[in-house]
Amino acid sequence: MIMENFHDLLVKRHSIRRYTAEEISPDDVQLILEAALMAPSSKRSQPWQFVTVEDRKKLELLSYCKEQGAAPIGKCSLAIVVCADPGVSDVWIEDASIAATYMQLQAEDLGLGSCWIQIRNRYSGDGEPAEDYVRALLDIPPYIPVLCIVTLGHKDEERKPFNPEKMLWERVHIGKWRPQE
Repeated sequence: MIMENFHDLLVKRHSIRRYTAEEISPDDVQLILEAALMAPSSKRSQPWQFVTVEDRKKLELLSYCKEQGAAPIGKCSLAIVVCADPGVSDVWIEDASIAATYMQLQAEDLGLGSCWIQIRNRYSGDGEPAEDYVRALLDIPPYIPVLCIVTLGHKDEERKPFNPEKMLWERVHIGKWRPQE
């Protein structure tokens, strides 16, 4: 389902953690990756690297990368591991974050669900850095940090659209910082 406009897309998009078994079409996967590759980056450095995972066994193993919050990886049709090269850009975290967000917005526009699974600065139950676990499983070089994993799939849950009445306008400061009353 294609969104009518960008605002509708933002209102509708939510993190989806439950997916059907239906696979994502290759054309949709390409559009999602194209969105990431078109994302802006500092000085157009494009420091990101993406590892796509569709293999059910690897997805299940990836779901154990950290103590909590990684279960959706084991149930999605596609996971995209978002990494970046800090030698290419000193703001690689921001650059890779924008690319991951573009993927999620493109997925929603296609009617697919997605969820950001934080990896950087997260740990497994035994204290192993989640990045190390993901790196070892997918043969990612040690000098390439892993930011997150974006899970993607056909939605097996419906979420209500964002309620505009819950916007925190008090966090918007016009002209200068103004303390909350």
